[in-house]
Amino acid sequence: MVKRALPPVHPGEILREDYIKERGLTITEVAKGLGVPRPNLSAILNERAGISPELAVKLSEAFGNTTQFWVNLQKNYEVWHAEQKVNRSLIRHFWVQEDDMRSATI
Repeated sequence: MVKRALPPVHPGEILREDYIKERGLTITEVAKGLGVPRPNLSAILNERAGISPELAVKLSEAFGNTTQFWVNLQKNYEVWHAEQKVNRSLIRHFWVQEDDMRSATI
C-alpha cells in the first residue's frame, strides 16, 4: 500500500474557503438557507464533523454542484485517515495467491 504524504483537505475547509468566504456569506446565513442548525454547520466548517449524505444533497442544491462532489470529498478524507490508522500487518489474509493455487494442484 502506498501512503500519500499529505491528507486530502477536509470538506469543511473547502466549503468554508471556496463557497462561503468566496461568496461573502455568513455561517448563520448559510445554516438558515440549508435548514441546518448553526452549531452543526460550524462543526463541519471547523473540521470537527463530516458532511452527511443528506447535507451533501442540500449543499449541491444550494451551490449548484453535485451531491457526489460533496460525498466524494468526505469519503476521500475518511478513507485516507482510516488507511493511516489501520495497521495492515496485523490483518490475516484470506485470499489465495496464484503460487499457492499451483502448489495445491500438483
